Amino acid sequence: MNTPAHLLFAAGVFAKPDSPKITTAAMIGGLLPDLSLYIMASYSILILGNNPTYVFDVQYFSPLWQQTFAVDNSFVLWGIIFATAIWVNKKWLMALSGAALLHVAFDFPLHHDDARQHFWPVTDWVFYSPYSYWDSNHHGGIISTIEQILVVSAWILLWRRFKSIKMRALFTAIALMQTTSSAIFSLMF
Repeated sequence: MNTPAHLLFAAGVFAKPDSPKITTAAMIGGLLPDLSLYIMASYSILILGNNPTYVFDVQYFSPLWQQTFAVDNSFVLWGIIFATAIWVNKKWLMALSGAALLHVAFDFPLHHDDARQHFWPVTDWVFYSPYSYWDSNHHGGIISTIEQILVVSAWILLWRRFKSIKMRALFTAIALMQTTSSAIFSLMF
């Protein structure tokens, strides 16, 4: 799924209007499994001057990049952090790790060629789903439509739950980023 969708879903499940700390943790947790991709791709394109096609067709699949994704997309590692958060009763850490687990759970069935090692370090096995959130050769158009419906639903839920203009503006901006990125993907693929 696209990162903005992950942010809205994380906020929809874990954010609390009366707790900025938990809301922030939930949003960060929704981002963390994708953060390494943004950092590495930005560095490669903006600093090293690599072509985006090279970055996403070659570097993305390199052992170094795949190993990095294995760490930040691991059900095992996020599950350990979530269990620890429950054990020590840290609500902000529950929100952060729970949101990351939700992110990974949504990604697991929606990545075909670009799938990741979701059970690292227990195994390097990769589930190549028959579905993709972006690739029209693997039902990307249908998945994208469902994703958009869920994003609008999450945005409505968050709009109703959060009364602050600042938070409503933030969630609206994220929903617009999602809509824009999905439109771009549909045109490209």
